[in-house]
Amino acid sequence: MFFWFAGLAFVTVVAVFASAAVDYRLVIFGAVFPAVELLWGGPWIMHTLLFPVAVMMVIMVAATGKRLTQRRWLGLAIGLLFHLVFAGTWRHTTLFWWPAFGTSLEDGHTPSLPPVGVVVVMELVGLAILFWAWRRFGLSDQDRRRRFIGTGQLDRALMRAEPPTR
Repeated sequence: MFFWFAGLAFVTVVAVFASAAVDYRLVIFGAVFPAVELLWGGPWIMHTLLFPVAVMMVIMVAATGKRLTQRRWLGLAIGLLFHLVFAGTWRHTTLFWWPAFGTSLEDGHTPSLPPVGVVVVMELVGLAILFWAWRRFGLSDQDRRRRFIGTGQLDRALMRAEPPTR
């Protein structure tokens, strides 16, 4: 699943934070990145609360004294946290809280992919959200799109205002 996580995390973070300093590309990347664990057979460390918290700590320490750098890179940790929410990982306590209650994940409580039909519907919902965001944030405008691709930032006026008219 790609579009489900990308779309939901992107739109949710814009709605909640509406910050011109967040790099929304990093939010999207963070929301999608834990899915690579499927290549190794299923969710593990990136689907624990420990992982995004550790990433957040590294960002804060590595960019000490550089507030804008911290804000921009916090988008990565925020995206990782939203992946946990939108994947429903929080329902699997052994995995989510790992290693707080032991280091074994062999108790059968790790999540698996939903049925293919559900995944297809989720991806279509994610695509619809991304399409809505494209229009809502005026990304068909070449300057806005270039700014988003280059910096990960959106036009601040469009984050809380009415959508652009044609």
